[in-house]
Amino acid sequence: MPGSVLDLFSIGVGPSSSHTLGPMRAARHFASGLETSGALRGCSRVCCMLYGSLALTGRGHCTDKAILAGLSGRCAEEIAPGELAAIEAEARASQELLLAGEHRCGFDMDADLQFRTGELLPAHSNGMRFQAFDDGGRNLAESIYYSVGGGFVVDGDGRPIDVEGGAGAAQYPYLSGEMLVSAARERGIRIADLVWEWERGLRGEEETMARLLRIAAVMDGCIDSGLHAEGHLPGGLGVRRRAPAMYQRLIEVASDPNVEPAGGEAMDWLSVYAIAVNEENAAMGRVVSAPTNGAAGIIPSVLRYYLRHMANFASDEARKRDTAEFLMVAGAIGILYKVGASLSAAEVGCQGEVGVACSMAAGALASVMGGTNAQVENAAEIGMEHNLGLTCDPIGGLVQIPCIERNSMGAVKAVNAARLALYSDGIHVVSLDSVIATMRRTGEDMSRRYKETSLGGLAVAVTVPEC
Repeated sequence: MPGSVLDLFSIGVGPSSSHTLGPMRAARHFASGLETSGALRGCSRVCCMLYGSLALTGRGHCTDKAILAGLSGRCAEEIAPGELAAIEAEARASQELLLAGEHRCGFDMDADLQFRTGELLPAHSNGMRFQAFDDGGRNLAESIYYSVGGGFVVDGDGRPIDVEGGAGAAQYPYLSGEMLVSAARERGIRIADLVWEWERGLRGEEETMARLLRIAAVMDGCIDSGLHAEGHLPGGLGVRRRAPAMYQRLIEVASDPNVEPAGGEAMDWLSVYAIAVNEENAAMGRVVSAPTNGAAGIIPSVLRYYLRHMANFASDEARKRDTAEFLMVAGAIGILYKVGASLSAAEVGCQGEVGVACSMAAGALASVMGGTNAQVENAAEIGMEHNLGLTCDPIGGLVQIPCIERNSMGAVKAVNAARLALYSDGIHVVSLDSVIATMRRTGEDMSRRYKETSLGGLAVAVTVPEC
């Protein structure tokens, strides 16, 4: 359970929070455990077995590269774009790993990193098993982990590991939409103010604001990188980056940047920002999981659209305040989904990624636009209601088609959801808690083929060329 809304926003590299970031954290945790237990120096070989969705789409999601980086002691937040490929190349050439960054041991990529595509571990589709052996083949250590979405990892007993940016033993107290809205109502304050009180109580106002603004800065930098990086995305599908050309065309025809764009132009700006982020993600660039990498473009695009095209700030402090509020409200909504359903496409389909990000962005936008608590909750509900049943069927196991365009659609839906809520009085039939519960049940009923396995849908309808 996250202790902070900041736990929903992890800085790292693409292309997947559950298949890249999570496995990297699990591998690093295993290597660190060897060091702590004193088994590191006696280790001559390590191996990792991947199961379920990790096995089926792990190669396209760079899970193998992430495992190597984690075993080498690398931290996801410090990995630079391009480093994962370099770490893999070195390991293949040397047939060794610098385990935990300290001890050299043997590692054969083909024998010691196994994709068990026909097997599942019991607790989750994203299962991993790590083993360490001495010179005589004796098993020194063995651990099971599950990457449960959004970069969050639990061990074989379900205990969370390495909650980045967390708050020690504290647990975020508002675990349902009703609890969140009721607590704010009882205090006579806005949801944003309620969340701010919790966050500043964990680490103080100055540090909380600094960390929120850092998250926003990395998101903004990712958009800028994607708007200017041309060429094709890796992986063999031949997908050409579209954001730079779209951006140039928009600049040529753009209306006054101080006035909110109308009609199609508004959707175009949202789309180009979202596509820029997810093209960077697909290219293993630096991104923020929000709440996942596969859905990383929605919250940054809606936030930038609000800051640049909708709001007219009197001061830089006002801009910072709204940026922090947007992320805090988005994070609070995201925690409701993590607790009440899932952030894992391997568990509930893409409704758990793009659907959740859309809901988070919709509620956050309604908040910074001055919505009441009821309107914020309504916006978040609308954002998910029209993503229910969204499947995850990535072509070639790559986070490209339909993932990149899907972020564009999610961003547009989020803005529309916020507007619909703001035009209402906040009274609505379906509650946010009801739609979260429905999302969870829909995911449970969904065929496994449509939950990040590349065994159904578009993934089998399109012939992927041999690389």
